[in-house]
Amino acid sequence: MSFQDVVSQPHITTTLKNQIKANKTAHAYLFTGSRGTGKTTCARIFAKAINCLDPQNGEPCLKCEICKNADSGMLADIIEIDAASNSKVEDIRELREGVVYTPEICKYKVYIIDEVHMLSAGAFNALLKTMEEPPPHVKFVLATTEIQKVPATIISRCQHFDFHRIRNEDIVSRLMYIAQQEGFTLHEDAAGMIARLSDGGMRDALSLLDQCVAFEDDITLDVVSSAAGIAGRDYLFDLLECVASKNTAEALRIADRLYSMSKDLKVLAGELLTQMRNVMLVKTIDNNKELITCLPEEYDRLCKVAASMKLDDILDDISVLQQCSERFSRASSKRIELEMTLVKLCSAKSVAVSAGASPDVTALMNRISQLEAMAAAGPVPPQPINEQRTSPKAAAQQQSEPVQKAASKLSMSDFKPVENWESIVTQVNEKYPSTGCFLKDSSAYSYQNILLLTVHNEFFKEKFKKGRDAALLNEVLKANFGQTFNIKVRSAGKNDQQGADTPLDMLVKKAKAMDIEVDIVK
Repeated sequence: MSFQDVVSQPHITTTLKNQIKANKTAHAYLFTGSRGTGKTTCARIFAKAINCLDPQNGEPCLKCEICKNADSGMLADIIEIDAASNSKVEDIRELREGVVYTPEICKYKVYIIDEVHMLSAGAFNALLKTMEEPPPHVKFVLATTEIQKVPATIISRCQHFDFHRIRNEDIVSRLMYIAQQEGFTLHEDAAGMIARLSDGGMRDALSLLDQCVAFEDDITLDVVSSAAGIAGRDYLFDLLECVASKNTAEALRIADRLYSMSKDLKVLAGELLTQMRNVMLVKTIDNNKELITCLPEEYDRLCKVAASMKLDDILDDISVLQQCSERFSRASSKRIELEMTLVKLCSAKSVAVSAGASPDVTALMNRISQLEAMAAAGPVPPQPINEQRTSPKAAAQQQSEPVQKAASKLSMSDFKPVENWESIVTQVNEKYPSTGCFLKDSSAYSYQNILLLTVHNEFFKEKFKKGRDAALLNEVLKANFGQTFNIKVRSAGKNDQQGADTPLDMLVKKAKAMDIEVDIVK
């Protein structure tokens, strides 16, 4: 009846009352929010208050002729339009034709357009023209649950108010007040259950309260569970226990029994998703009963399921159920879709497989597991060079030979760039210039005691493999890392030996660039 009756929206009702008191109302308003939060109610109260003959601090007096006619729906100057059934251009054209006429008995003619997002593109364009230059005696109030579907050109011409979901404690307080006024008994725990089931919507809470009153005048928790249809949900928690214990056969038997009883399988998947969310909350938050919608005995079963599952498994199961809900609309057989989902939930596969990942991702997850196991086992002990018994040339050949047995099982993703490689090359240049020149533009990657060295070209590769350069490089590596490496050499480009620049070629080019004459004796 008035703004003070609107629950949990003080940021909106206070602003509207102040505008009415100061006579500074806008020509268009946009009310958005989820269902049952008071959008249309506030629009009607606003339309009544700005036309009231004796407003009281921005509130309608509820006694004058305007207020009484508005409450009875007999006021012709307050026009409500359902955009869901009047979405065509012709409907808005009729509105435009009526806008030019002055109100019959009110100060303002108010158009309340509910579910405005349902208007067609042409209808929005027709409405936009009217809202750009409205007559002074016209006010627009647009209400919608899907603001993203309203064009920005419409939104920019309105004062936008966002209605919040109503808090559970506010719903409980209002329900208890209504029960007192209507003369029936409502227990507080029953009112709390109604509030949680309504999901922040006052209209849903009142509808459920009406259903409960139809059962009996003494509304207890059992009455609410019967009226809301949450009694006899043992099958849901039986399914949860099957998922936790990986009992695929029993889960499929339960699903088959529910299918035979004509249970809506899409609804069943949604209910299972809701209860899996409850399991997640039980697992992660203490004292979480106010966040969970269930009966006391159901809460105990949720706790047992949560205690027997890992949090990662719970999160994966939620993802699987969400994917199932998305696929239901286009599934040719809902029964098969649900059975596939139950098999995934009950199987003891890896995380990636249960979440529906691709085979490549699954292989990667397995590879990561192997690497973690290898890291836990510790690094492979290095194999130092026996300098007393091995000649430098033999050591170079031994170190530079590809370790086929180890490398055959490795991929490039196993190797990591060698830290401070540029510094290593600088040290080699300073200590062994003849070796350092072959490390020009090189890069190096290591895995345990294997070093993968990429040199500039094929000429550098062959020279590095045939000489004692690998042994000299290992001396510098051992000084830096405390171990020697099995060095595998490759060139940056393949089959480029013929066109590669040798160190002599590079020296000649550098001399010519400095205008120095060079005479080469072959």
